[in-house]
Amino acid sequence: MAKTIAIVEDDPDQRANYADAITKKGYEVAAYGTRSEAIDGFNQKLPDLAILDIILGDEVDAGFQICRDLLSRSPTLPVIFLTERINEIDKISGLRLGAWDYLPKPISLEYLAERISSLLRINEARNSGDSEALASESARRIGDLTLDQDALLVSWRGSRIDLSGTEFRMLAKLVRVPGHAVSYETLMNATMQSLVTNNTINTHMRNIRKKFERADEGFSCIKSEYGFGYRWSAG
Repeated sequence: MAKTIAIVEDDPDQRANYADAITKKGYEVAAYGTRSEAIDGFNQKLPDLAILDIILGDEVDAGFQICRDLLSRSPTLPVIFLTERINEIDKISGLRLGAWDYLPKPISLEYLAERISSLLRINEARNSGDSEALASESARRIGDLTLDQDALLVSWRGSRIDLSGTEFRMLAKLVRVPGHAVSYETLMNATMQSLVTNNTINTHMRNIRKKFERADEGFSCIKSEYGFGYRWSAG
């Protein structure tokens, strides 16, 4: 069965362009122009992934409100913010809400379709219930950490840690050489996003830490290197 992608965008031309590009990739699309339309639609059926603009008509934070509603119903649902609001505060707000990605307009429709496919693959792997995934040949072990590059799965002391694609790539960079400091610039490149600042990286790292701490209250392997970046220290 085809996955359903929700698009919440108040510009009818952009909404139609996104819907057309995504439909051509074999997905079903549920497109909405307002927050109320989207909520009504989600009351009927939740999507497999949601793409949200932030400003919808006169509602300047509608996308944030929709994101909160969606994740309260389905905490692991992949959410992408696609917006012209690219200032640091908005980006950090989106990440803190639990969005998997924050993309600026304008965007290549081919790139958008690829991001959708990538996030859906990650989510499907996580929800597959395959307990052997983290023991695959592609898995790398660094002390109590297990990192599977193929499935984009992480475990810490046997507990699975659900990271977004961006968070996973940053963690992979961080643990590539344990004990060595990794610069902000290197971590920015790992995000595969444009317009990334040190504050954005700090927010991602806080989110990663919190996810590990939920599995292990004593987790303290991610160290800040003031003014430079971060370091993974298993000691």
